[in-house]
Amino acid sequence: MKPTLYHYIHCPFCVRVRMTLGYLNIPFESKVLPYDDETTPVKLTGKKMLPILETSTGAMNESLVIMAFLDKENKLRIKEEISQKTFPEFEAYLNFLGSPVHSLAMPYWIWTPEFDENSRQYFEQKKSAKRGPFKDLVKNQKQFIEVLEKEWLNLEKELTPFYKSQSFGLKDIMLASHIWGLYVVPEFQFPPAIHSYLQQVKTICHFEYHWDYWK
Repeated sequence: MKPTLYHYIHCPFCVRVRMTLGYLNIPFESKVLPYDDETTPVKLTGKKMLPILETSTGAMNESLVIMAFLDKENKLRIKEEISQKTFPEFEAYLNFLGSPVHSLAMPYWIWTPEFDENSRQYFEQKKSAKRGPFKDLVKNQKQFIEVLEKEWLNLEKELTPFYKSQSFGLKDIMLASHIWGLYVVPEFQFPPAIHSYLQQVKTICHFEYHWDYWK
């Protein structure tokens, strides 16, 4: 049977699994869950955490665990990559990027077809508790964009043409999935070099962000 992926469209950790499935050319059943559905993930794995991959042997979450499970031929060298001493620094870098990225994107994500009225209110309430009211995030867009504009100058230097590498790898999937959601923000525009990089990752991974709504 084909594996089933339970996921959210907007979630970068879900996106990285979708990119991995595409890169490895693994067919899968896609199930986009409403953000306020607590029952399904808890029933599958005992906690509300997506993505979840369900196979004939059971269900699992944690994106990197799922990706390592899928990569039978070790094309992405996931275990080797995460064992590197510098890997925690890379994860910290993603967290650094994630703060302004999510503050910009969240107020727009809730108006995509992924959300209905109930899940929209649930999401906004949960995320506002951490980041503040969404209306304030929109008011403060300029400061989030300024942080990213400064960082793009550093990031562009690391694309050679992939992230600190001449060949595509795990970190490209993780990086691209973490910043991809910015495409939904109308006031934001990627620099040409980073846009080109993201589109190259998209092609390599056969990735279509809103595929579930156009199939």
